[in-house]
Amino acid sequence: MSEEDNGGIDPNIIIEKRKLECYQNATDTSNKEGLFCPTWFDGWSCWPETPAGQIANQSCPSFVAGFEPNNTVYYKCEPDGSWYFHEPFNKTWVNYTTCVNTEDLSFRRVVVIIDSVGYAVSLIALLISLALLFHFKSLRCARILIHMNLFASFAINNFLWLLWYYLVFDETEIFINNKFWCIALHTVLYSCLISNYSWMLCEGVYLHTVLVWAFISQSSLLAWMMVIGWGIPLITTLIYVPVRARFGEGNELKMCWIKESRFDIIQQIPVAATIFLNLIFLINIVRVVVVKLRMGPANDGQGGGGGASRSTLQALRATLLLVPLLGLNFLLTPFRPQGGHMWENLYDLVSAITTSFQGLCVAILFCFCNGEVQAQIKRKWRTATFRPRANSCTVTTVSFVRSSYPHNGEEKV
Repeated sequence: MSEEDNGGIDPNIIIEKRKLECYQNATDTSNKEGLFCPTWFDGWSCWPETPAGQIANQSCPSFVAGFEPNNTVYYKCEPDGSWYFHEPFNKTWVNYTTCVNTEDLSFRRVVVIIDSVGYAVSLIALLISLALLFHFKSLRCARILIHMNLFASFAINNFLWLLWYYLVFDETEIFINNKFWCIALHTVLYSCLISNYSWMLCEGVYLHTVLVWAFISQSSLLAWMMVIGWGIPLITTLIYVPVRARFGEGNELKMCWIKESRFDIIQQIPVAATIFLNLIFLINIVRVVVVKLRMGPANDGQGGGGGASRSTLQALRATLLLVPLLGLNFLLTPFRPQGGHMWENLYDLVSAITTSFQGLCVAILFCFCNGEVQAQIKRKWRTATFRPRANSCTVTTVSFVRSSYPHNGEEKV
């Protein structure tokens, strides 16, 4: 493997080295007959002196992300002995479009479209869910408030991903310049991603608590859920940002911090921990529910009876479905194919679908399929659509007439 192929080396170091070597190896063309374009470094590649009117070519740089090293880039030396000048850009310009792997680029755009559609659909579903839960104040309780915070964390995360694709994804200059706001956006985005998992942990902790310790204060429990749900991502970010900024080097501090770094473990640990803890809680919850169901029939209320309530069972089913769904990316990570493998594209498609539509699944399972929410919507719909027919009835007077012959001392109607 050449030095340029080593992904661990900072591209800026490679560029500086190539530039230095380019001009050190340059030859003097003043004694040569005819016109020559001088040696020139365009920022990526070194172009040696070339006779006027000819086209120079060389392999594409391997250290540039998205470039295919096996392809060839061309540069024309004009008849007057100057390198091709691109009028629209008003500068000497090398056309590197031949270096781009167009097939891979097209596939990446498909993945981005799937991501964008998934995040947009999920965001709309989450906003509708939040609007419904805000509207029906009769549903307001600790469990619903936890749902609302879960929806909010997903909605913020989905919005930030859409913002990332709109502002940053196709803007190479932003990545190269490593804008501060770009780093901040990336950091906040991943902080909100961690909050998705921490609030999913809150769902599991709440279910476990109300089943095992039924008489715990709901207000104090909700306060602890707030600390866990928003505290875990906040503490993780407060550790991650200064550590990476202080000890990061090379690629770790470039490209808006999107490149993989040894410090990513700081963000991955809390996510893996929340998934693991949720699995433990859910295993115990299932055990408790089975015991309660054996004790007696299910009860629709929150208290009384030996069985688990219907609302608790619904929340349990939703949580049991969501925990493996939210953890699917981490479960599949060890099986990620190597670059260029025949299964790589399929892996990326599955990952894009499961990641971007997570918010939609959360909204469906915890809101749209929630029996309490459905009952409120039906009640509201009946109230809004009820219209008495204008001529169906008239004012009726009911007269109570005492019979001339009372029977057993009673009145007849």
